Amino acid sequence: MIEVYIDGASAGNPGKSGAGIFIKHHGKVERYSIPLGIYNNHEAEFLALIKALEICQSFNFQTISVRSDSTAVVNAVEKEYTKKEKYKTLLDRILTLISSFDLFFIKWVPSSENKTADDLARKAIQVKDLEGTH
Repeated sequence: MIEVYIDGASAGNPGKSGAGIFIKHHGKVERYSIPLGIYNNHEAEFLALIKALEICQSFNFQTISVRSDSTAVVNAVEKEYTKKEKYKTLLDRILTLISSFDLFFIKWVPSSENKTADDLARKAIQVKDLEGTH
């Protein structure tokens, strides 16, 4: 079973956001700090899950267990529903990605158990903008 810890962070509401993803697999670990752009904290949490699922797909993992300290994301995925229109498109993308795995689990964990992903998300916010340099 592949263990995936995710967190989203936002410096503002909305503000510069980042995703932190920590994956344990086959005795290895992968760490990702992904700048997301300007979003609110809940959007960053949903986007962190999307990015994590895309990474897991790229590794061809088939059984994954995700841990998140976002009750909004965990509840939305478990119920396959969100009241807020703003998050419906993100949830639809997540559900589509989940369907590509043989087994998918998601579990809420307290922030104290998600420190590595939180640190990675905060690091992603600090990445300098590269706009105008390409």
